[in-house]
Amino acid sequence: MIFNYGIDHLTVDKVMDIANARLKGVINEEAIIKVNECRRKVEKMAASNKAIYGINTGFGPLCDVQISPAETSQLQENLLMTHAVGVGNPIDSSLSKIMLICKLHALCQGFSGIRLEVIERILYFIENEMLPVVPEQGSVGASGDLAPLSHLFLPLIGEGEFWIGNEVVPAKNVLSKRGITPIKLSSKEGLALINGTQFILAHTITGLKKMEYLLDLADVAGAMSIEGYQGSASPFKEALHKIRPFRGSIVVAERMRLLLGNSQNVVSHEDCVRVQDPYSMRCIPQVHGASRNAFEHLNELAEIEMNSVTDNPIVLSETEAISGGNFHGQPLAMALDYNSIAASELGNISDRRCYLLIEGKYGLPRLLTEAGGLNSGFMIPQYTTAALVTENKSLCFPPSADSIPTSLGQEDHVSMGSISGRKFNQILGNLEKILAIELMYAAQALEFRRPNTFSPVIEKNFSIIREKVAKLEEDRILKDDINAIITMVKNRTIVVK
Repeated sequence: MIFNYGIDHLTVDKVMDIANARLKGVINEEAIIKVNECRRKVEKMAASNKAIYGINTGFGPLCDVQISPAETSQLQENLLMTHAVGVGNPIDSSLSKIMLICKLHALCQGFSGIRLEVIERILYFIENEMLPVVPEQGSVGASGDLAPLSHLFLPLIGEGEFWIGNEVVPAKNVLSKRGITPIKLSSKEGLALINGTQFILAHTITGLKKMEYLLDLADVAGAMSIEGYQGSASPFKEALHKIRPFRGSIVVAERMRLLLGNSQNVVSHEDCVRVQDPYSMRCIPQVHGASRNAFEHLNELAEIEMNSVTDNPIVLSETEAISGGNFHGQPLAMALDYNSIAASELGNISDRRCYLLIEGKYGLPRLLTEAGGLNSGFMIPQYTTAALVTENKSLCFPPSADSIPTSLGQEDHVSMGSISGRKFNQILGNLEKILAIELMYAAQALEFRRPNTFSPVIEKNFSIIREKVAKLEEDRILKDDINAIITMVKNRTIVVK
């Protein structure tokens, strides 16, 4: 399978397929023609006496300083070096690769004025797993992700570092060993490389892939908890959700009907005297569904962004290069913050279901242990879910609601979307742990509903969990049990469909 950079339509799944070598990305003849035509336009503008931002002028507050053709190359290299001011831990190398893929696709659309030689070197980095080291902090998400993208492309000029396995190695050493000469940047190329939203976008893509699975997993955990609690399946009836037809709610209600279908346990208590269940059980379609709505919106925006040109200026003709604001991260930043809340809420409601399972109601022993007193049973893991839920709530402050002027006021409103993307993924990491603990609780609760049988999906997941985590008869160290299920979640071992 082939993907044509700059020509074909990129999606989240295609990015991940390219990153994992399931799909080969190429620069085809159509893209080459577009890139070369745009480059000729830039070279003509660079040779003129007319001041054109980013081509023959300085940057930011120095946009009124015209640069001679002889100084152009040094200006572009200075740009990369002076903007590489990121701090903190390096991002995962997989994120660096996604950044390279997304940037390459944007450059190949033929509006950035970069030489084919530079584009081909980026492709070489991708194909040969030459992944630059990028610090996680330092971007304000307008003028694009300047600091992260500068670090990403320093290796083009023989500066910066690469990941070689788990080691950080100076780029000049890696290039020398491979017999590769560093590139000498020309007019506009440094600016084309470091203007863009690819740091925000890479975190968005990574988060979307995690959240896609966790949305389904949250439904599974909720269904298992309902089975353990012997809650009602009636709140998931199709007729109820047709009269309030939010897409997310309809999808979740349908999934709950599937997950609870053909359950002897559900049928066994259909005529019980309980009138209704707590909200964390019966409002799963409304709550999980709202999170799905948020996810779908972010996915739509991310797909637009990964097929867009987000550097600056944009070259439209031989005489026109518009200095606009396509690099501004606000469109993704706001939706990322919204999705941070959506992911956090999946954990919030999961914690409430954990609490219900240890209350000791409706045939379940207190703390899910028949030997309470001497044994604490499952008292304490809910402390952990509570802590993780509050940590997620604290991470929900929206960075996109903040802005601090930079560049002597020239860049006087910024998106802070890079922080939004990082926090979104932190919240998802905590959500994995919360749902793992709910699955552990639910599996224990199911033990007390035997000899009833459950739906095929729940029976399968019960068996998967029990392969690694035994029923709790007497107190033991639960850390290993929790970590075993977290690993199942991360590896997507739990069946969600």
